[in-house]
Amino acid sequence: MRLAVAAATLLALQSLPVAAFQRADGSAAQASASEPASDRLIVRYHSAAGASTPSTAAQARARAAVQPYGVQVQHLRATANGAHVFKLDRPVPLTTLEQMAQTLRNGDADVEYAEPDLIMRPQYTPTDSRYAQQWDLFETTAGMNLPTAWDKSTGAGVVVAVIDTGVRPHADLKANLLAGYDFVTNTTTANDGGGRDADPADPGDWTTAGLCYSGSAASSSWHGTHVAGTIAAVTGNAVGVAGVAFGAKVLPVRALGRCGGYTSDIADAMVWAAGGSVAGVPANANPARVLNLSLGGSGSCGVTYQNAINAARARGAVVVVAAGNANTNATGSVPANCTGVVTVAAVNRSGGKASYSNYGAVVDLAAPGGDSGAGILSTLNAGTTTPGADSYAAYMGTSMATPHVAGVAALMLSRNPSLTPDEVEARLKASVRPFPAACSQCGTGLLDANMAVDAAVTASATVVASTVSTSSPATTSTTSAAGVNRRMR
Repeated sequence: MRLAVAAATLLALQSLPVAAFQRADGSAAQASASEPASDRLIVRYHSAAGASTPSTAAQARARAAVQPYGVQVQHLRATANGAHVFKLDRPVPLTTLEQMAQTLRNGDADVEYAEPDLIMRPQYTPTDSRYAQQWDLFETTAGMNLPTAWDKSTGAGVVVAVIDTGVRPHADLKANLLAGYDFVTNTTTANDGGGRDADPADPGDWTTAGLCYSGSAASSSWHGTHVAGTIAAVTGNAVGVAGVAFGAKVLPVRALGRCGGYTSDIADAMVWAAGGSVAGVPANANPARVLNLSLGGSGSCGVTYQNAINAARARGAVVVVAAGNANTNATGSVPANCTGVVTVAAVNRSGGKASYSNYGAVVDLAAPGGDSGAGILSTLNAGTTTPGADSYAAYMGTSMATPHVAGVAALMLSRNPSLTPDEVEARLKASVRPFPAACSQCGTGLLDANMAVDAAVTASATVVASTVSTSSPATTSTTSAAGVNRRMR
């Protein structure tokens, strides 16, 4: 009886991977590096349709209309449809161009329409050999519209901490890895011959029958490597997969091992990752702006977890966590039910709730997590116990949905580093589209990376008031083929 109670207490204490500008005052308007800009306007006149140039009077009215914006304008050419292109003496932000166009329309009755002459650029498409298999990044139905977002941000300058099982130095990932730390204190859990140390590499989390009170053996998951690859796999190298925020850096912080990890270790890892001080551990030279916790367990949010979250947020870090994989209300899943975190549910390739995903009022939004037959492809390791060769595999879980959101948060912070954790959360929740399939109680909607990156530079964000879908959660599906689409908790 004492052994059973001790085992239950141990499990309750542990968490497992969750597979969970503008001016019109006479001063010069300058284009912001983070906002689309152009130096041209297109104007069509009722009286000059088809003419090679508009009248001298029309051109004078155009010059007068833009003068309050501190720029000069001259007629450049006529277009095929009878409109005229005017060129400014410098590029200005899109918002300013739109105001100029409105001034032209309001001040000249001869103007049929006026609009910015936008600059178009090819959308970035990765050359990575397996990119075509990453439906979660680009597909119209349930993908995240990342190619459009990548033209605006790649996450450069942002550090994302992956608090997980550690990370392997995968060839398609290691160029984006920073020096992290191993916070696992229990030697059995650590499985690397010691306790806390400066090596966050994943030695494997394989278990033997009965080791974790589960009664069964399990191969190493290489969970942290998969999560890290989704966030920042090296992209455009013609190899493997693309990462959501491939310009960002990953800080591997090991807090899980065999049988999971203790809340106390995870809490210390969170504080350190965000730049806080932990006794006996060297200072973190690369504080993270985003913390990814694809882990969880059952219970209420305790003081230890909440204090760690508060400490990380106080240092400007956004904490993104998995909702959990029990197809139940996430109010009973920790740290998903803690205050101040961004809780993520998972959708399948059709954009509906993944069969396993938790749901409920604590869920903020959803992202691709995969389901049977269509998992999330990322970096992995081929070793069944100890490390082997680099590999790739498709996993399923809210663990896989969470790094999509963490990666997009990095894209946002790269474009606007001044955003607070609350601002990032609000804008993430507002930057969604309706679910293309039923996803009841899955938050405000399905994350759209392009809208989120745009929202990073808007004045404010209003959280979506409601979501599409009224159906009840689906029944949990059976586990798919091992090594192909593994559902991770």
